[in-house]
Amino acid sequence: MSVYRVLDKLEEYVHEATWLPAGYRVVSEERVIELIEKIRASLPEEVGRAKIIAKDQERVIRAAQEKAQAIVDQASTTHEELVDQNEIVQRARTTAEIVLREAEERARKITEGADQYAAQVLGEMEARLSAAIGSVQKGRAALSNAPRSAAAPASAPLADAAAKSKRAAFDLATNETAELESV
Repeated sequence: MSVYRVLDKLEEYVHEATWLPAGYRVVSEERVIELIEKIRASLPEEVGRAKIIAKDQERVIRAAQEKAQAIVDQASTTHEELVDQNEIVQRARTTAEIVLREAEERARKITEGADQYAAQVLGEMEARLSAAIGSVQKGRAALSNAPRSAAAPASAPLADAAAKSKRAAFDLATNETAELESV
């Protein structure tokens, strides 16, 4: 029998008891003791269930707290890993940008240097070729002004012009070879 049923019977018995003046009731001692013994007999069963429920409640709460803490720890670890990965990616991107800018700057300087060198070489070649063309023109002018009758004197200016032309071409080839070797 449950404790609540026995308590209900005790309450019912007290209400049915005889009234005395001054608001008291007369109840049988034997009947009250009998109901109290039934309560005691039922009480350990109810208390045992309550202890089991309380014990299970504590175990369930403890397990839930442990699981919650494990979830928080895992989330914290995952967050730290993501932050570390993000920092690594940011550092890698920054480093890549710096390396790319340095490479572009080097390429620009090399291109400028190559263009300057090419312009210089072409200018020197133009000057030498102009000198050689001038020598050729002087040689032709000397040939056209020379009298045809005297073969020996006409050949002297022609030989001088040819020698100057050869000398200019040789100097040009020698200088170009030396400049190319220095590069």
